[in-house]
Amino acid sequence: MAASLYLVAGKATDSVTHGFLPAAARLGLDVTLLTDRPAAHDAGVPVVECDVSDFRDIIARVGDTAARGGGGPAAVFSNSDFLQAPAALAAAYHGLPAKDWRAATRAKNKALMRRHLASLDPVFSADAGRVPADAPYPLVVKPREGVASEDVFLVHDAVELAARVEEIRARRGDPLVAEEYLPGRLHTLETLGDGRELRVLGSFRTTLSPPPFFVEERLEWAPPPPETAQVLRQLEALGVGFGACHTEFVVHEGRARIIEVNYRLIGDHCDFLLADLLGVPLFEQILQVHLGAGLPGQRVPRPRHAVAEPVIADRRGTLTAAPGPLELEDGPVRLAYRPQRAVGDTVSLTRTNRDYLGTVRAIGPGPDEVNAALARFRAAHDWTIA
Repeated sequence: MAASLYLVAGKATDSVTHGFLPAAARLGLDVTLLTDRPAAHDAGVPVVECDVSDFRDIIARVGDTAARGGGGPAAVFSNSDFLQAPAALAAAYHGLPAKDWRAATRAKNKALMRRHLASLDPVFSADAGRVPADAPYPLVVKPREGVASEDVFLVHDAVELAARVEEIRARRGDPLVAEEYLPGRLHTLETLGDGRELRVLGSFRTTLSPPPFFVEERLEWAPPPPETAQVLRQLEALGVGFGACHTEFVVHEGRARIIEVNYRLIGDHCDFLLADLLGVPLFEQILQVHLGAGLPGQRVPRPRHAVAEPVIADRRGTLTAAPGPLELEDGPVRLAYRPQRAVGDTVSLTRTNRDYLGTVRAIGPGPDEVNAALARFRAAHDWTIA
C-alpha cells in the first residue's frame, strides 16, 4: 500500500503544482490535497476542503480521509508561509516527522522573531502604531506576517510613518511592525534539515528596487558569504532545523543580520532553478525528509553560474502579449521561462513581487555568458500591457 501524503495548501502555486505534486507522484505516494480553496487547484489528486489555518481541522480531515482509505498518514506537509505552524501541529498530533510549531510561529511572526533573537542580534522593532519618539529612523514598516514585499516601505520620520500606516490600513487590517533599517548587501541562505543536520544548499545575492520599495529584481547564485555561520547560529536559536528554509539576511561590516525567515522552500521559481543548478531531485528530497528519511548523500555540483530574473510590470493595465512557458538553450546557457501572469490578466501596479509577469531562469558556465543570454532572451520576447 502506498504511503499517504497530506499536502496542505492555500492558493495554487507553481511550487506545489509543478514541483511537489509531480515529485510525490515520482515517489509513488498516495496524495490528498487539503485546502480552503478547492476550486483553485487542478491537482490531479483528491482534493479535500479544509480550514487549513486551523490545525484542528487539518487533524480531523486527515483522520477522516485516512479512516475511509484504511491507512494512516505517513506525512503532513505544507510549502506555504502561512501554514507551517498548523501543518506542523497536525503532523505532530499524528506522530509524524514535523517542524517545531514554535519555530514555525517565530519564523512567520516578525515581532516574535526579533524578540527571540534579541540576545544574539538586537534590532529595534515595535508595533507600527506605537513607535516611540526616539526610534532609530529610518525604519521599515511592514505587515508582521507579510510576504512578497507587500506593503513594505522605508520611512524617514514619524510623519512619513503615520502616512504609510494610514495608507496600508486602508488595504488591510492585520498587525504592522516598524523595524530598524538594516543596511548591507542582501543575500539568501537556502537550507535543508532532517532534525539532526542542517545542510546549506547554497546562496543567492539579491538585487532590490530603489527605496522606498523592496521589490526583488534579480537573484544571482553566489558562494555563501563568510558571515554565514552567524546566520546559522540565529537559525539554531529560532529552532529551525527540519525541512526546507529560505532565509534573507544582509551583511554589513562583518555582521550578518536576518531580515526574515521563510520556513519553506524558496519561491518565485527560484526553487526550480535551485534544483536544476544542484542537479538533485530537490522536491523529492524535501518530501522524503517529511516522511522520516535522513538527508541524502551530499553531492558536489560542478561550478556553474545561475540567475533568476523576473519580468516586472511597469504600468497598470491588461497583459495583451507575453510568452508562454519556454525552455531553450543559448550556446552553453540553459534558459527557462515560466509565466506568473497570463495574457488577458489585469495587472495592478503594486511595487511588490506581485508585479512579476514571469521569471527567466538561466544556468551557464559564468556570469558573462548568463547575462548575455538573458539579454538576448528579453530582446526576443514581448510583454505588452495595454
